[in-house]
Amino acid sequence: MLNLLYLIPAFPFTGFLFLSIAGRKLPKAIIAIIGAGSVGLSAVLTVLIGISFIAFPPQDRAFTQTLWTWMQVGSFAPAVAFSLDALSLIMMLVITVVGFLIHLYSTEFMIDEEGYSRFFAYMNLFVGSMLILVLADNLLLLYLGWEGVGLCSYLLIGFWYADPANGRAARKAFIVTRVGDTAMAIGIFLLFTNLDALNIQELMQRAATQWPVGSPLAVAAAALFLGGAVGKSAQLPLQTWLPDAMAGPTPVSALIHAATMVTAGVYLIARTHVLFTLAPVVQSAVAIIGAVTLLLAGFSALTQKDIKRVLAYSTISQIGYMFLALGVGAWTAAMFHFMTHAFFKALLFLGAGVVIHALHHEHDMFRMGGLRKELPVTFRTFLIGSASLSALPLVTAGFYSKDAILWEAWSSASGGPWLWTAGLVGAFITSIYTFRMVFLTFFGEPGTPVSKKPGTGMLAPLVTLAVLSVIGGFVELPRTRQQETQDCG
Repeated sequence: MLNLLYLIPAFPFTGFLFLSIAGRKLPKAIIAIIGAGSVGLSAVLTVLIGISFIAFPPQDRAFTQTLWTWMQVGSFAPAVAFSLDALSLIMMLVITVVGFLIHLYSTEFMIDEEGYSRFFAYMNLFVGSMLILVLADNLLLLYLGWEGVGLCSYLLIGFWYADPANGRAARKAFIVTRVGDTAMAIGIFLLFTNLDALNIQELMQRAATQWPVGSPLAVAAAALFLGGAVGKSAQLPLQTWLPDAMAGPTPVSALIHAATMVTAGVYLIARTHVLFTLAPVVQSAVAIIGAVTLLLAGFSALTQKDIKRVLAYSTISQIGYMFLALGVGAWTAAMFHFMTHAFFKALLFLGAGVVIHALHHEHDMFRMGGLRKELPVTFRTFLIGSASLSALPLVTAGFYSKDAILWEAWSSASGGPWLWTAGLVGAFITSIYTFRMVFLTFFGEPGTPVSKKPGTGMLAPLVTLAVLSVIGGFVELPRTRQQETQDCG
C-alpha cells in the first residue's frame, strides 16, 4: 500500500491538467466531479496508507519512495522523492480530508460564478503543491511545493480579478510572502554549501554532528528558515497580507488561509527542528514572535466588522499559538493544534460563507442578526466551531490542543510564566471576539433578510467538520519529549 504514495499528489495534479485543458468545454456537473473527486481520491488513499503505516510501521518509522532523478550536474543529483513519517502523515490527512470537504462545499458555493472550471483547476493545483511540500524528502523539492502554494495563493486571492481591490490583495500577498521566501532560499543555499546535502534527514544528521549548539552557522540557517516561516504563516512582522487575502472566495479562505498554506511555516520549523535546537536564541525568538502575534492579532479581531476579517485575525492568532509551542520545544502540541485548528477554522470559514451567501454577499456583522432561526444547521455547526476556537473545556478539540500548548509553555525548560501568561490572555481574548461574532451574526434583531438557503453540498461539510471539531481532541495521548522529537524527525 505504501508504494502507492505517489498517487496522492498525482490525483489533484491530474485534475488540474484536465480542467486546464478541457474545463471550458465541460458541463459544471462534470467539472465538480473532477475537481472534488480528484481530491476525494487522494483523501481515501491517504486514509488507507495511514492505516497501513500505523498497523505495519516501516523500519525507523519512515518510508521513502524515489520516483526519478530530478536533475544531475556532476555530483549534484536531487531526486523527486517522497518521505512518509508521522509528521507528513498528519499533514497529508488534514490537507486531503479537509481539502475534499472544502472542494465539496465549493461545488455548490461557486456554481453561479464565472470561471467555475478555472476555480477548481487552481484549487487542485494548490492541493497538489501542498502535498509536494509536506512529502518532499529534500529541501529543493520542498521549495518547489512552497513556491507552488504561493503561486496558487496569488491566483485564488485574485480570482475575481475584475475588481481592482482583489488584484491589489493578491499582489500584496505575493510580494509580502516573497520576503520570507527569499530568506528561506538563502537558508537552503547556506545549508547546502556547508553540509553538502539536500536530503532533509541527512542534513539534520550532519548539522547535529558537525555544528555545536549555538554555532553561528546553525543560528544563521535557523533564522533564515524562521524568516520563511514568518512570511508564509503570517506572523509578525509579515502578517499584514492575510486579512486582505479575504478578498478571495470563501472556500479559498477556508482552504489556503485557515487549514493548510498558512501552516506551512509551522511544518517547516517542525520538520527542521534540529536546526532550532542547535540555535536556542532563534528557537526562543520563535516563541516570542508567536506570543506577541497571538495577542496583537487577538486584539485586532476585537475591532473588526467584517466576519471574514475576524476569522482572518483569529487565524493569525492561532498560528501564533503553534509558534509558541514550537518555540518551547512542544513539537507534538504544535502539530496537534494545527490539526484541531484546521477542523474548527475551516468550519467557521465555511459557516461564514453560508451566511454571506444567504445574505447576498453581506460581510458586515452589524447588518446581520437573528440568523439562528433562518439558518439552524449553520448556526449549530458554527456554534460548535466557535466553542472549539474558544477552547470550551472538556467537550471541544480546541480545548485539548490549546491546553497542551499552555502546559508546555509553563512547564518546559524553554518556557516560563510570561509565555504562559501571554497564551492564557490570548485564550481569554479569543473567547471575547468569538462570542461577539456569534452574537452579532445569529442573535438579536434580524438585519439583512435571507435570500438563499444552503443545500446539502454546503451543509454536509459543515456537519462533518463540526463532528471533527469535537472528537478531534481525543486523538492525542500524553507523549514523552523523546517521542515528540522522533515524530517530528
